[in-house]
Amino acid sequence: MSADPVVSCVIPVFNGERFIADCLESVLQQTYSPMEVIVVNDGSTDGTKAILDGYGALISVIDQPNAGVKAARNRGMAAAAGAIIAFQDADDLWVPEKTELQVDRLTRNPGAGLCTCMIENFWEVELAHEAEQLRGTEHDGARLTTLQGMLLRRDAFDRIGGFGTDSGQNDETAGLLFHAKAAGVPVEHVDQVLVRRRIHGNNMSRQQDEGLRTDLLKLAEAAIARRRASNAKP
Repeated sequence: MSADPVVSCVIPVFNGERFIADCLESVLQQTYSPMEVIVVNDGSTDGTKAILDGYGALISVIDQPNAGVKAARNRGMAAAAGAIIAFQDADDLWVPEKTELQVDRLTRNPGAGLCTCMIENFWEVELAHEAEQLRGTEHDGARLTTLQGMLLRRDAFDRIGGFGTDSGQNDETAGLLFHAKAAGVPVEHVDQVLVRRRIHGNNMSRQQDEGLRTDLLKLAEAAIARRRASNAKP
């Protein structure tokens, strides 16, 4: 029987001292092994570095000047040794069985390049009023995964391409799924909540919605340009 594949979890963090320990504990307590945890400290100026140092050999830490979350993820990807890649945000939580369930799904379908799951939001106390306002809406309860719920085969990620750093927005989820579909990469899905997404006052995603449609338009235009260039070849 072949050995279980190594899963490399890449976590970018910038000034994440408030939640990074909770995040790391949820990753280190996964029921699956072997796992490699790579944290890219993207120029943090708070107490993040001291917290990361406290984990010793349990995690690998890459320190770099602040370059943005996409560049940090690409830096972590370059250092990852695993055949399967996972991404996590420094303020979110995984349920203990997440990696095990998703690796199992990919193992059962060797042709699949990535696996998604469901997520659910939970609100920090300072946003209790927002949680109440959104009760019963699409934001309250299980939703389709974001990037921190994905598991990708390394070779599939290489086919899809890395995270571009030229956009002002950070919706890597839409980009990966868009390019996976364009590249014909099959996608598996675990229809369970495997990620708890923390909503707080400093969420980067709270600043992204306005530019999301622009990013998706850029992706579509790039795909059209590639098709036209391919059709123009003799």
